[in-house]
Amino acid sequence: MRKFRMLAVPVVIVMIAAACTKKAENNDNGQAANKGTVNVLNALEPAENKVLQSITDDLITPEVDYKTEFEVADDIAQQIQIRSEGGTLDVVLVPQPGAVVQQATDGNAVSLEDMGFDMSQLEETFGAYFLSLGEYNGEHYGIPTNINLKSMVWYPKDDFDKAGYTVPTTWDEMIALSDQIKADGGTPWCVGFESGGDTGWPATDWMEDIMLATAGTDTYTKWIKHEIPFNDPAVMHAGELFGDVMFTDGYVLGGASQTPSIAFADAPLPMFENPPKCWLHRQASFINAFFPKGTEPGVDYDWFPFPSIDQQGTLFAGELAVVFSNRPEVKDFLERFMAEDVQCAMGSEPGSSRISPNVNVGPDCYPNPILADASQVLTEALAGGGAAGFDASDQMPPQVGSGSFWTEMMSYMQDGPDSLKTHLDNIEASWPAA
Repeated sequence: MRKFRMLAVPVVIVMIAAACTKKAENNDNGQAANKGTVNVLNALEPAENKVLQSITDDLITPEVDYKTEFEVADDIAQQIQIRSEGGTLDVVLVPQPGAVVQQATDGNAVSLEDMGFDMSQLEETFGAYFLSLGEYNGEHYGIPTNINLKSMVWYPKDDFDKAGYTVPTTWDEMIALSDQIKADGGTPWCVGFESGGDTGWPATDWMEDIMLATAGTDTYTKWIKHEIPFNDPAVMHAGELFGDVMFTDGYVLGGASQTPSIAFADAPLPMFENPPKCWLHRQASFINAFFPKGTEPGVDYDWFPFPSIDQQGTLFAGELAVVFSNRPEVKDFLERFMAEDVQCAMGSEPGSSRISPNVNVGPDCYPNPILADASQVLTEALAGGGAAGFDASDQMPPQVGSGSFWTEMMSYMQDGPDSLKTHLDNIEASWPAA
């Protein structure tokens, strides 16, 4: 159009502009007429990124006049900083609500209200609690796009049943089961905390599950907000119970001191050997994407909820889409991406093990009963039907949640049970000033 603007008389310019405006408002195909590309930066595994790209190409791209590009960044925190300053970010899938709020605080993110989203409709779709995790100064900065259940303990069902073991429903029963497995000559627990630059996060999940199950949601929330110190007796108690599993002789394959060097994705694999080298593995719903090919859910493996202690709680995590560019095509993409058909298609991909935070996406969207059951637990939690808590470390300031909490838990594994207070004191000292 630039050529015609240079050559044409003003009346022609007006006619062309009017025609362009009319097409943008209502083109013949009913498509969004926004040109260009919507970039979606993320820190997903390459295979999962490929799944999202493929589904978007199949279900969204044919309906619109823009392209969507999913891009994996290994150093996503650094990339967000660099590219937000350069104005080259559209959407980022962020797994830490604390980081979402930080981007809002820094003035980089665009609020959903400014984008024109109907917040009451979003609350009906995702639940008020999940949406509130991306709230800052009364406005919202994150749309839930994925969720995973963390309060899960996996076991090799066929061998488990043959051995005559019973699924525990309480912490004491789980410890008794661990003792029985050990007495039978086995090793109860498969544990691995290594995750490259993110090493330590699976250990913080243990602490968070135990905090919910001992202190309850109110104290759990105070812990996240630093309304109680990190070395509070409630946190000490959780750390001691965590240590009861990690440091009991013969409980953990390889011993606690080796867990920081065992990759979290590899940790459950000895569970599938014949006979199993370890029998129990506490990890989130996505872990079965790393199980050996050919293993069948409900036959080769199953799961039970992380057991109650003094309270019953549901620990979950997920990701929020954060907007950095207030353009019509960005909003259009997000509306389509969070819709039931796209979310159901993502859930149906066994290789990604994604669960939708959209409460209208039913269990029949998932490829196996494991994910279907987990989705129902999460849907109930999102709708307010259970005592649920989002991953605590993901809500804490990055210096703590993805810093000292991770590293001090790894030092705890190597230094032994008597070192707990020292490591909790160190985390408390690292909490940034208000």
